[in-house]
Amino acid sequence: MLATFEDTMSDVAKGFEALGVATLIVGLVISFSRAGLDLLRRRRDSYQRLRSFLGRSILLGLEVLVAADLIRTVAVSPTLANVGGLALIVLIRTFLSFSLDVEIEGRLPWRRADPQSE
Repeated sequence: MLATFEDTMSDVAKGFEALGVATLIVGLVISFSRAGLDLLRRRRDSYQRLRSFLGRSILLGLEVLVAADLIRTVAVSPTLANVGGLALIVLIRTFLSFSLDVEIEGRLPWRRADPQSE
């Protein structure tokens, strides 16, 4: 029995979702493992390093989950209601990504220092 295009794309989207969740879980485990090692080594910046690595893991996981939503909406069921739902999801995740990036970097993206001036 041959799978339809929609079935195949739905499976691809599920794969992306699994990858996104795995990214979040692996990032969490690695973050806390690194933090534990930092504490054993008595690093003063262990908390900041934990927040930075965990935040970047969350950002990466969110990006993969957005890709899954895009695949599912565009390739599987491109109805106006689904596209509207996708737009809302992307808007929320974009806000979360922006907020996490500002939290990690400690400054707005357009306020980054000029590399030549350092």
